[in-house]
Amino acid sequence: MEGKESWLKTVIFFVSEPLAEAERERNAYLKSENSVGPDWQVVGVLVLVAVVLSLQEYLLRPAEYAGFLHWLESSFSGMINAETWMSQENYRFGFLLYWACGQTLLYVVPPIMFIRFVCKKSLGDYGVKLKGVFSLWWMYFLMLVAMVPIVLVASRSEGFQASYPFFEPFPNEPLWPRFWIWEGAYFLQFVGLEFFFRGFLLHGIRRQFGAYAIFVMMVPYCMIHFGKPMPETFAAIAAGIILGFMSLKTRSIWMGAALHVSVALTMDTCALWRAGKLF
Repeated sequence: MEGKESWLKTVIFFVSEPLAEAERERNAYLKSENSVGPDWQVVGVLVLVAVVLSLQEYLLRPAEYAGFLHWLESSFSGMINAETWMSQENYRFGFLLYWACGQTLLYVVPPIMFIRFVCKKSLGDYGVKLKGVFSLWWMYFLMLVAMVPIVLVASRSEGFQASYPFFEPFPNEPLWPRFWIWEGAYFLQFVGLEFFFRGFLLHGIRRQFGAYAIFVMMVPYCMIHFGKPMPETFAAIAAGIILGFMSLKTRSIWMGAALHVSVALTMDTCALWRAGKLF
């Protein structure tokens, strides 16, 4: 009985301590002179998040991709042929690269500029640090182990197979080079996503919202999954909370990014396997 009580206390402390620490930071900030008047940095973080997500929605669409190709063709004559990239053979591949690279740039560049030039802070304060990054690696590994059977079951559904992978090779097309080039760009997008939500947004509003910053961050994170299969969108609510908690505890985004990439690779691999295109 004592062993069970000790284990339960350990679990409660593990969960409650980072939340309590965030609340202590919030209370200390609210009692300080810096809290007098509007907190323009927090306002700036929230407005910038809305701006970035809006730009992603309106700039990373097929029509804008076509315009981007024609701009490249006219600006760098002879280096790119817009018709070639708009052909049936190359369109899906080219558009997805445009989308993934655009997502990554928008997730990363505006927040970094805001952190460095407006807030004048270190990126390490927003989860971009290597110190202690592997301290709780086993928890992320257990999360991955838990996700694998769920993905295996979900991959049987028509909705899953219709959605993944985003870039599906043509019949008899080898996975190298185009599929793996796409996966590389896709993985970078997840690193940017983790920095944006679990780094910039979460830690950018932590001093005003404390532990509730996790749930503020979770709302737009869930919403970017609209249009995907409904179970995945609801799973994003849980994932946002759990990964937000882990970022609050470790003050690092890197293992969360590694988990996100690993799950995405598992999903795409399962989809290819179900379609008979893996081997």
